[in-house]
Amino acid sequence: MGVFIIRSNSDKRYFIQATPNLKGKINSVKFQLEGGVFVNRELQREWSEKGESAFTIEILEKLEYDKDESKTDYSEELELLKMIWEERLSQKGMEAYGK
Repeated sequence: MGVFIIRSNSDKRYFIQATPNLKGKINSVKFQLEGGVFVNRELQREWSEKGESAFTIEILEKLEYDKDESKTDYSEELELLKMIWEERLSQKGMEAYGK
């Protein structure tokens, strides 16, 4: 689980998402973008116009599961991690799609 980014290679725009299943979510997002049905219309439009090669998809940070196996909900930790990364990207002058 962790945070990943889809970054435009031509400008300072990005889409970021936190998820408990990095590999599965990245595959799902790519499938939606390739199918033209991604929820973020601005990113979808650019993806459709420029193609996958105009973007970089990378994992920004992984979050390890707690050793206490009774903990199953990491939504707060993931949301906090996403907010931290949004702040870091903002400080670098980057702008999120749809904002």
